[in-house]
Amino acid sequence: MLTNVLYSTSATATGGGRDGHTQVDDGSADFDLTVPKELGGASDQGMNPEKLFAMGYSSCFMGALHHFAASQKVKVPASTSVKVSVGIGPREDNGFGLDVQIIVAMPGMDRAQAEALIKGAHHVCPYSHATSNTLAIEPVLA
Repeated sequence: MLTNVLYSTSATATGGGRDGHTQVDDGSADFDLTVPKELGGASDQGMNPEKLFAMGYSSCFMGALHHFAASQKVKVPASTSVKVSVGIGPREDNGFGLDVQIIVAMPGMDRAQAEALIKGAHHVCPYSHATSNTLAIEPVLA
């Protein structure tokens, strides 16, 4: 449970959902959405909810990594990257679910220290927390 909301934003989707439009309500970003070929659409070149989720999760996890590292008085290498892959498919109960993988590259950092930072970041990341009861995500070091 949150103890205090420090920032809030909202977005609105219109049209056909996956084949419609979405925009941040303050006008800072907007996207026409397309259905990927694998889900019956015409192209993989457009934006879709999985791409938006991957972008948000990867940047959030990077922020959590820096936050946790700072709490441990450790500097994250400048060349660090976080790659989040998001897949979608049917669940056994007739709904749809996500498959998410997080791969963190921390060149030049001691492996044990990097793995400890990744574990700590996974604990503090809001995306990781929000998905913790529905997705089995184990971030790995590249």
